[in-house]
Amino acid sequence: MVDFLDKVSGFVWGPPLLILIVGTGLYLTFRLGFVQITALPTALINAFTRRKQDKLSEGDITHYQALTTAMAATVGTGNIVGVATAVIAGGPGAVFWMWVMAIFGMATKYAEAVLAVKYRVKDAKGEMAGGPMYYLERGLNAKWLAILFAIFGSIAAFGIGNMVQANSVSAAASNTFNIPTWVTGIVLFIITAIVILGGIKSIGRVTAYLVPVMAVFYVFGGLIIMILNVDLVPTAFNIILTDAFTANAIGGGILGTVIRYGVARGIFSNEAGLGSAPIAAAAAKTDYAGRQGLVSMTQVFIDTIIVCSITGITIVMADLHQTGIDGGALTSESFAVFLGTPGMYIVGIATILFAYSTLIGWSYYGEKCFNYLFKSTKAITIYRTVWVFVVLFGSITLIDIVWLFSDIFNALMAIPNLIGLLGLSGVVAYETKRFLKVAKEEKAAEKKAKVS
Repeated sequence: MVDFLDKVSGFVWGPPLLILIVGTGLYLTFRLGFVQITALPTALINAFTRRKQDKLSEGDITHYQALTTAMAATVGTGNIVGVATAVIAGGPGAVFWMWVMAIFGMATKYAEAVLAVKYRVKDAKGEMAGGPMYYLERGLNAKWLAILFAIFGSIAAFGIGNMVQANSVSAAASNTFNIPTWVTGIVLFIITAIVILGGIKSIGRVTAYLVPVMAVFYVFGGLIIMILNVDLVPTAFNIILTDAFTANAIGGGILGTVIRYGVARGIFSNEAGLGSAPIAAAAAKTDYAGRQGLVSMTQVFIDTIIVCSITGITIVMADLHQTGIDGGALTSESFAVFLGTPGMYIVGIATILFAYSTLIGWSYYGEKCFNYLFKSTKAITIYRTVWVFVVLFGSITLIDIVWLFSDIFNALMAIPNLIGLLGLSGVVAYETKRFLKVAKEEKAAEKKAKVS
């Protein structure tokens, strides 16, 4: 069964899907006039400030909380393990292609959020509900695709969002602090129940504090390494850029070995195109879909351009990627080369925080997919209850088959979502033009007010 699922995973995540994801990002980039570049400064300002108008707008949580909830689900083991496996399998040049994927992925993430807000609805509890299942049904008039996405999303959440993350937390706690896995499992069971049983408002409050702390902690550790070894940084960049255009990159298969692993791990890390993050974006208090779109696209910038770069550059500087060390251990050993034991602690603690944040973020994604299928408050209660018990099970044991199921269902989520993005790209373009006009008028009004 494992061999069979491994082949299925390799097939669904093959060149056709990777080309579709990259192609969608490229198409949206040109159709939206490179909005991810021209509007990035404005996006970052909107992400970390709260406007008076936002308080009066419909939604459950602030722009910032919606961003951190999505960041919590996205900044996970992919930023530590995923980058390491990309460098091992594809070489240092894979980091460059992760950056390229991030640039186009920002346009994809922007479009997902715009559609999520545009087609969101209020559920039976009076909370906002949105995401691919809603814009596929209400925008594209393809309810069958919406149902497929909801099925794939609710199942995938238990794999990549629950068991895999819970196991990563317990493994990191065991390897770094010698804490028994069953102890970690019980603690995770309790704190996860406390957070997720309170719904999106509770999750938003927790991630608003957790995400910046964990991101700054890890990034600060990486920056210390770069500052103390600044002479190695230019060499690392040179290796990454040179290796990105080697024979393997150009001729190693349809996409090339280096490109394929860079693109695949970039998607695994920032989730642009999977359709998960717009579920959180739909809950934001916002007056224009485009405004939340800008906020959401900063997630890819922070996740890949900042956090993943710390991992990738440190690994290349340490030059251990050809020694046979696997996955997260490579990142840990690379930090230890420069900081000794404290470096291993930094990676261990970051792994625990990253994995746990993903666990609570994905609980909301899975819950909303499940609620779309059954439209019942009782269904949500059942889903949350099962979720916390699966956390306990995943902390103690993880079957290899779970990883494979997770990979397969993530790919299956992406397909209907990408169809929706391409089919509704005209709506995204219209909403973008409409919002940018308003944003320009707001900026002019602010400037006039300052002068007067």
